[in-house]
Amino acid sequence: MRPLTYLACALLVMGLAFWAYRENYRTQAALGEMSQVQREIAQLREDLGVLRAEWAYLNRPDRLRELVDLNFDRLQLIPREAGQVMDLGHIDYPRPPAPPEAQAESSDNPAALQE
Repeated sequence: MRPLTYLACALLVMGLAFWAYRENYRTQAALGEMSQVQREIAQLREDLGVLRAEWAYLNRPDRLRELVDLNFDRLQLIPREAGQVMDLGHIDYPRPPAPPEAQAESSDNPAALQE
């Protein structure tokens, strides 16, 4: 009985060692993947900073004024004034369609159909 117990314990230890070995390599692979993702995030943040700087450079007021002056004949852009802006309440939006309940009631009412 003792040799069988020793054999079972040895197999158990070997199984646990194999499991620990696999988990170690899975963990190392996950850490490597996480490092790669962090490098990608850092690169994207750097690219975003460059794009923001380029956007700020291209949207300088003096540059935009020069572009408007150069293209005035084609675009006819003029500066906005305070009177050109209006409240959204002054816009006449189309009415929404009638709710389905109102349409169903009129079709269910036979008196309305006969008239």
